[in-house]
Amino acid sequence: MQQVQQRELPERISWARAMIFAVGFFFIAAMLIGQLPSYFYNQMTASTLEGFEQGSLALGVTCLAGFAIIQVIMLLFDPKPVIPPVILTGLGAILSLAGAALALWVSLTGNQYFPKASTAFAPLLSGKFLWFQANAVDFVMIGLAILWVGLAMIFYSILAMGEMRNPDRRDLGTTPAIRWMLVGSILLLIIFMVAYTYVQNLEAKGLVTTLVNVLLAAAVFMAFGAFALRMHYLMRPVRKRTMAGLYAIGALGLAQFGAVLILLWLVAYPLIALIHPWTFIGLGKYLTNCARETAVPVSCSFSQDAGYLFDAIITTNFFVLLMGAVWAWRSNRNLVVVGSVVITATIAASALLVHTAPKQITTAMMVCIGILVLSAIWSSVARREFAVVGENNLGCLGMWLVMGTCLFIYLAAFAFFSMPAFNPIETPPNIPFTSGSSTDAFVMLVLLGVLAGIQFFFLTRNRYKV
Repeated sequence: MQQVQQRELPERISWARAMIFAVGFFFIAAMLIGQLPSYFYNQMTASTLEGFEQGSLALGVTCLAGFAIIQVIMLLFDPKPVIPPVILTGLGAILSLAGAALALWVSLTGNQYFPKASTAFAPLLSGKFLWFQANAVDFVMIGLAILWVGLAMIFYSILAMGEMRNPDRRDLGTTPAIRWMLVGSILLLIIFMVAYTYVQNLEAKGLVTTLVNVLLAAAVFMAFGAFALRMHYLMRPVRKRTMAGLYAIGALGLAQFGAVLILLWLVAYPLIALIHPWTFIGLGKYLTNCARETAVPVSCSFSQDAGYLFDAIITTNFFVLLMGAVWAWRSNRNLVVVGSVVITATIAASALLVHTAPKQITTAMMVCIGILVLSAIWSSVARREFAVVGENNLGCLGMWLVMGTCLFIYLAAFAFFSMPAFNPIETPPNIPFTSGSSTDAFVMLVLLGVLAGIQFFFLTRNRYKV
């Protein structure tokens, strides 16, 4: 009897969800390949390495905090709690209070950075505290990172206790709690953007600034809660297939990258002191710049050539990872989906923890909220990426809707990211924006965002749904 081999049907995805995935991957590529390497280049080649030290420490702490949260998830849900969840609830409460108290205390007392310019304790290599230069450690950043880990412990331990009482492991989808947290976060962000656009010198209005920061902090927590809850529901039915990948992302990705960044923070100034005297083919002068040859390394920074090399190393590694994700989509789709969403959330936390200076934290929270909302939407869309799905034909009109919606989303996001300006060394935005006067970026964001929403509505009608 002749056997006919059944042809494997190709895996398909609806155009609406495919577009969201494409937009999400585009933003990940833009941040990892565009923003992060250029940030390091700017800080390395600045007149002082203060920003490079602060940024390396902040990014390293962010990655290690993300790894700690993944460890908490593994202890609570792989597949049952390894330790009683109530222990992590208590530990999370202690960490949350300690982190909040540290961030608040140093902000109110003006002791955000250490060491100070007047500090003199066991100085080495012209340092203030050992070899560290002034403002090498940001206590607000450390306090917020501790607060983030503590809140995650409380959040996931409460979910674990709920699962111990209820054996239901279904993906509940986008529940009312997730929707309301997302809506509340977006509304608070809109209120801020209107005030930020039309109120001149918002940062200088003391009480108003405090109120705005409180509202934005609430929006950050709601966006984080919506993302974390949606991610929990997404992985719950398929934990056996996703937990190993999640641990690999944390241990081989976040933990390793965080350790390298912490090492860079530790050796930045000793490294310049070591490299600068190198006479081999002029390598020392090629990699470093020193304003005074008698003040090494205190008057030194890395040269533009060293910045280009570091930029190329980071860009190449992230590009390889992104291309690897494209290659592994069919064979390890769960790993790609979970890894992409976790990395997006880590980038959101980095945007906040790297910019904690009083003049930067407001716009940092704005960017953090935007990226967290993107992560929550990604988690919702990825709900059906753990199964083979089909699609309806779009036709000519549908194709134009896909292209037009992607274009509107790109331009609206371009306007959104043109609004915050963290420091004068960053590249000026191509779309003019000045709080209280030039509102081109805000008007463009609103107009193109509305147009993208209208087109996306038509794209997701019954005709184009899976």
